[in-house]
Parts: sequence; structure tokens; C-alpha cells
Amino acid sequence: MRYIADHDLHIHTQLSLCSGHPEQTKENILKYGQDNGLTTLCLTDHMWDSRVPGASGWYQKQSYEYITQALPLPESGNIRYLFGCETDLDRFMTVGVSPEIMEKLDFIIIPTTHLHMHGFTLDGSEGVEERAKLWIDRFDGVLDMDLPFHKVGIAHLTCSLLYREHYLEVLKTIPESEYRRLFAKAAEKGVGIELNFPSLNMDDETAEITLRPYRIAKEEGCKFYFGSDAHNPAGLANAKKNFENIIDLLDLKETDKFRLA
Repeated sequence: MRYIADHDLHIHTQLSLCSGHPEQTKENILKYGQDNGLTTLCLTDHMWDSRVPGASGWYQKQSYEYITQALPLPESGNIRYLFGCETDLDRFMTVGVSPEIMEKLDFIIIPTTHLHMHGFTLDGSEGVEERAKLWIDRFDGVLDMDLPFHKVGIAHLTCSLLYREHYLEVLKTIPESEYRRLFAKAAEKGVGIELNFPSLNMDDETAEITLRPYRIAKEEGCKFYFGSDAHNPAGLANAKKNFENIIDLLDLKETDKFRLA
């Protein structure tokens, strides 16, 4: 059976400091879910738990207590509305959520590719080869942690934050053997692999490079979820269309779906 795009598990409200959009509210996000026939939504504002040392200046305000301003979530009879977060992984391989807070969250997104935060997620101006190694080491490091992987997602593994205009070179540099090893390990752990890349207007080269790791992940038995990573209403506008296109590009089936308990 074809994969059903019935969820969006990565959405920011105006509380995320990189959003701040007055119309990116929990109520409008619920309406987006209703308008697009979704059955599960999850709020994932940026968060670094104040119980975990090492927050950057940008993250210090965005504590667990701060993001809980979104609670309580509005109710809808046909939509499961969850409360999670997008945390981060610093250059010392620390994830910004304590075990205490992990228990309280429905879903925890960990981006391993936020390599735009100099001094926080990486040391300096690493080049293509170094960032390819960081892609491998940071993904490996998360998979080696003692985490509740049944409610953890690895975000945007192919995003441009890897190295801005050179990110495709980074992805091309990663050997297939490493892709296979890591995705086999991810499948064994049961972690969710996020699909949120902009698929609708990719040229052939970008599509080939971007789809390669996800095709390998599928072959290795990984489970996938969709996330718009929307920070404003414009980010929600074509999200469902993008999800449907990705399903076709990867020939996804319901058996490939990551499911939150």
C-alpha cells in the first residue's frame, strides 16, 4: 500500500526565535492539519534544556519552560496533536535534552546537520571533506547514545546547513559504505528518519544527490516520517504537495512509515 501522508511531525510556532511570525500559531497549525487531511501533528519548537550545560546564546532563552508557553494545545476530534521539540547536538556531542524532559515530550527531533553554528556545533571553517566526516561522526554519535529512539527523529540529513552552497559536495563525498552502515544502524535502533527536503523544483543533479541517501536508508530498513520544518505560514502552504511528491520519488509504502506510539 502506498505511503499515506497523514502527518507532519516537525513544525515551529512563533515561539522559535527563527520564526517570530505572528500567524504561526498553534491554532493556525491545527487548521493546516485539518485542511490537508492530516491525522497527526507535532509542535517542535527549538529547545535547549536548561538542565543541560552548554547552551549557546541563541538557545539560552529557548528552554523547556519557554516552549511550554504553547500548552495546552487545542483539541480536534480527528487530529492527534503532540508536543515535542527540536533540540540540537553541540560540537562536544551533547544533546540538549535531559532524561527528565525526554520523558515529558512526545517527540524529540535531533538535527545532526546544523553546521552553520560556528563555535557551537563546529569549531571553525571546516571544508567539504571535514564536514563529510562530521556528517558521519555526528550521526554515529547520536545512534550510540542511550536515547528513547522510539520517539526520536533525525532531522534534515541532506539540508544546505551542512555547508550552504557546497552542501551537495559534502553529500557526494560520503561513501556509500558509510551511508549503508549508518542507516543499517539507524534501522536497528528504530529511530525515525525525517523527509523534508524541497523536492518540487529540484534539477536532475540535485535530485540524484539528495535522493541517494534516502534510497539507501530505505534499502537498509529505515522508517520515515514527514516534517515540513515550517517556521511561517508560507512553509505550510505546499508542504502536503511536497510530501506526496517525495512519496512518489522514493516509492514509499506504508511499511516504510515511522510510527509514534
